[in-house]
Amino acid sequence: MSRGGQPQTYTCALCERAVRQVSKHHIVPKSEGGRDTIDLCAACHKTLHSFFTNETLANELNTLEALRQDPDVARYLMWVRKQRDSRIMVRSKRERR
Repeated sequence: MSRGGQPQTYTCALCERAVRQVSKHHIVPKSEGGRDTIDLCAACHKTLHSFFTNETLANELNTLEALRQDPDVARYLMWVRKQRDSRIMVRSKRERR
C-alpha cells in the first residue's frame, strides 16, 4: 500500500489499464536475444504468449506499435480495456503464429 492507505497502481504498457500488479515482458524474448522490457498486466502478458511464438514476437511484433496494430491484439485490446483489474482467464489460440 502507498502512504495514504490506497493500493499502489501501475499502468500496463499495452492495454494502458490501471492495475495493481505488472510483470516485466521482454519486447524481444530473451530466448531470441532481447534485453529491453516493458511492464504488462498479467492478462496482456499471458495473451501475448498464448497468441504468438517467441519467434513471431521477435521478428514481427517487437514494438508496442506493432503489437497494437496486429488484428488479433487490437480485438483483444478493445475487449480488455473494458475489464476491471481482476483475474482474467486467457484462452489459448488454436494456432499460435
